[in-house]
Amino acid sequence: MVKSKFAISVHILSLLNNSEEEWTSSEYLASSLNANPALVRKELGALRSAGLVESKEGKNGGSRLTRPGNEVLLSDIFAAIKEDHIFSYAPNLPSEDCPVGKQINQSLDHLFCRIDNSVHDCLHHITLADFCRQFANCKTKQP
Repeated sequence: MVKSKFAISVHILSLLNNSEEEWTSSEYLASSLNANPALVRKELGALRSAGLVESKEGKNGGSRLTRPGNEVLLSDIFAAIKEDHIFSYAPNLPSEDCPVGKQINQSLDHLFCRIDNSVHDCLHHITLADFCRQFANCKTKQP
């Protein structure tokens, strides 16, 4: 499930977009998220695997976008963090003896795919730069 990963990733990438070419530390990102730097590094790993960010270790290290924000679609971020459907199935397996129970997960799977595709289609029309325009007066500078 996506839960808060999308919000965390968009927050991280918005900060990286606003810091332009600068390397941004996970500590700085974590301070903005009010979260543990380990959580930020975990999410950065997924974003790095998706090719959205690059990272450099060391005193002057950090992370930055691999391409300009106007080339990053919110659907790219969604695809990077999405592990399964947005919604999930009931935790217990339904009864095979029930006419609904024996078919519900298959039917839900079709519905969940439609929902996931709708979300993807909506996000496919918004770039990270578009999203970040609402923060135009907020260029991030690390201390």
